[in-house]
Amino acid sequence: MRFDLAGRAALITGASQGLGLAIARAYVKAGCSVMICARNRAALEKARKDVLRLAKRGQDVIAVLADVSREADARRLVKTALKQFPQLHILVNNAGVYGPKGVIEEADWKAWKEAMQINVMGSVYLCRLVVPHMKAHGYGKIVQLSGGGATNPLPRISAYAASKAAVVRFAETLAEEVRDHRIDVNSIAPGALNTRLLDEVLKAGPKAVGEAFYARALRQKKEGGTRLDLGAALAVFLGSSLSDGISGKLISAVWDPWKSFAAHVAKLRESDVYTLRRIVPADRGWDGEALK
Repeated sequence: MRFDLAGRAALITGASQGLGLAIARAYVKAGCSVMICARNRAALEKARKDVLRLAKRGQDVIAVLADVSREADARRLVKTALKQFPQLHILVNNAGVYGPKGVIEEADWKAWKEAMQINVMGSVYLCRLVVPHMKAHGYGKIVQLSGGGATNPLPRISAYAASKAAVVRFAETLAEEVRDHRIDVNSIAPGALNTRLLDEVLKAGPKAVGEAFYARALRQKKEGGTRLDLGAALAVFLGSSLSDGISGKLISAVWDPWKSFAAHVAKLRESDVYTLRRIVPADRGWDGEALK
């Protein structure tokens, strides 16, 4: 499916490689102007040139060196974006790290806190800065990248798991705060990607991440993992007008039938499907008396 982003502008974080770069490419192909950011200058410039080759007349492709976990960088980034684009329609919070590997009592504590700062606070900072602009225009799209850590325990990778659960719940909460302003906030579970994060797991080894997780990582590396374009396509859909009114959801690029969501906006709006929720005995068909 093709979703039109012509005339729109987006800020995409962590876009020098991997999924962030794939999203930037997909956005430009869909007609969007983009501002990308990352922490590595050389990688960011290479990404800018790569994405620029896809742009057509009237489309801007701008790169800004920034660390979104730093408030000063976040403010400078958004200030630059709002100066460049009369209206910033889309914010894609993609920047993220795995953080340290190992059991919590042995994990590098400084690195653990830094992972939370990047993954959680980096997203929250940008939302705080962008939401007033979107409210003023009465429209906006915020796309948060999640992962398996949001819905499953990840022993020995606790910073990643905790941070991803946090950003999804924040996205659900923010969605309710801005619903009356026609701002949609959603999270994407892109699938098991063969990116630098997977390489980090393999480098850490089974002692740090656990035998089972390491074995899955090896299998994923061998089999190729989930295609980047699946997550990128979902990010385009969530940035387009076809997804207007769909908000507060955690959507799997691989497993959920999101290409049909535009036909079911009202039903999705009234339901808690595709959200983080507590599971009670009845949800698993247990007898109500079973635990009494």
